[in-house]
This record gives sequence, C-alpha cells and structure tokens, in this order.
Amino acid sequence: MSGANTSSPTILERGAKMAKRSPLLGFIPRESFMHSLTGTTKLIMMLVASVATMIGFDPRFLAVMVVLSIVIWVSSRISLRELAVVLWLILLFMVLNNVMIFVFAPQYGTEIYGTTHTLLQGWGRYTVTAEQLFYQLNVTLKYFAVLPIALLFIVTTSPSEFASSLNRIGIPYKAAYSVSLALRYIPDVQREYREISQAQQARGIDTSKDVPMSTRVRNSAAILLPLLLSSLERIETISTAMELRGFGKGKRRSWFTSRPLQARDWIAIVVSFGLLALSIALLRINGGRFYNPFL
Repeated sequence: MSGANTSSPTILERGAKMAKRSPLLGFIPRESFMHSLTGTTKLIMMLVASVATMIGFDPRFLAVMVVLSIVIWVSSRISLRELAVVLWLILLFMVLNNVMIFVFAPQYGTEIYGTTHTLLQGWGRYTVTAEQLFYQLNVTLKYFAVLPIALLFIVTTSPSEFASSLNRIGIPYKAAYSVSLALRYIPDVQREYREISQAQQARGIDTSKDVPMSTRVRNSAAILLPLLLSSLERIETISTAMELRGFGKGKRRSWFTSRPLQARDWIAIVVSFGLLALSIALLRINGGRFYNPFL
C-alpha cells in the first residue's frame, strides 16, 4: 500500500523487539567473577553488606561501599540496559523517598546533628539546611551502596543455586525451593505475556503506545485473563509433579547445583565481614550511628 506509513513499526516488528528483551528480573548467564562465586557466598555478601550499610550514617564509609558496588557491577558484565526498568523504578522510589522525608521531616537533620546552617530560607519549618541535605545524602548513598549488590545477587545466581544457598545457611529446603520456583516463574510469566500479547495484536488488539491509554488499559484485559488462566494451570501441573515425586517426604535433600566454597569465595566472605567490622568500629569512633561534620 503506497499510502501506508512505512516509518511506523508493524505489529510483527514490535513482536520481534519484544521477543529479544531480557527478563525483567531474572538470571542472566555470563562469564564473570560474580557468576563464578557460589550462591552461598553471594547471599552472605548481600546480607553482610546490607547490615554494614544500614547500621551507620557515615558518608565516608558509604562512599567506599558505593565504589565497591560499582566495581562489582562492572566486573559482572551486566549492562544497565538489561535492568533498565528495575533501575528506573528504584530511582523513582529513591527520589520519592527523599521528597517525602523533606515533606514530613524537613528539620530532622538539625535534630540529629544539633546545629542549624540555613542554606535557603523557606516558609515555616520548610527551610533548607545543610544538616538536612547531609542526612538525605546519606540516605541516597545507602541506595547506591546496597541495591547494586542485591540486584547482582539475583541476576548472577541461578534459581537452583539460590535455593541451595538458602538451604545451606539453615533455611528449610521446602521454603528454599519455593523461592527457587518463584524466581524460575518470573521469566516464564514474562515470556508467556509477550506471546499472548503478540497473539492478541495479530488479532487486531493493540496495546502499544500508538493507541490511547484508555484503549491500552481496556485491551490489556484480553492479555491478563489468558495469562492468569495459564498461570493457574502451570501451578497445578507443577504441584502435581512435585507430589508424584514425593517432594517433602524427607527431612533433607541434595542439590544438583550446590558447589563447595573455593578460595575466591572465602576471600569475598572475609572482605565482607571486614567491611562489617569497619562499620561497627565507626559507631564507636563517631560516638553513635551519625558522623557529625558540623561540630
């Protein structure tokens, strides 16, 4: 057709692009240092780093954690584009959290540090102070220090290894296997959603940005209902298969993907606990959780 707009993508082209997308939040296989570590090591790293980061508000320590997180991310060979949706959601939540802190507690920083250095005179208690900005800087640094490690733990650890690592640190294997099934199911749901969406678009039900938002919301019901029904059928199939295989009969089970700790795993664990020890030591050096540069 000569009058057709050849610059706009067709339904088949949009479907091809959707098929090439990586899972929203699932295991991404690579050859990297983070992938070579066992799931137990990465789980310990994430938990210890989270505790070390959360117990104090020292920007010097948090800056070190941010740099380490960036180095670990680069070494994992995971591009930001592969987790763009998740990262944008985290960024949005971080900005919203900072806004809400200032809206509901604009003078919390002055209460913590005991001084007031006004930077911008506002209305009533909504005055911008150096103490408040310094406190919210610490809050922001915590996001950049912890979340990259947590995301990398998810995308560099296969679901089976994740389950075995949970079981190794004392989590009952039934609960650990439930987590593994949930992680396996996320990419399956995303793939099935894309397949149903492409099938519905081939029938003329468009959910792309080319149609108004009200139409997209109305047409999405034609995708979500089949997705829900197929998910329920999949759950029944999996539960029946597990029951037939006697899952849960024994008190213990073996794991196919379980790996022994090697030298690099022990080094990573020691470094993690060293950072935790440094964070605890800073509590004593700073006289509490908050480093106060305004004294």
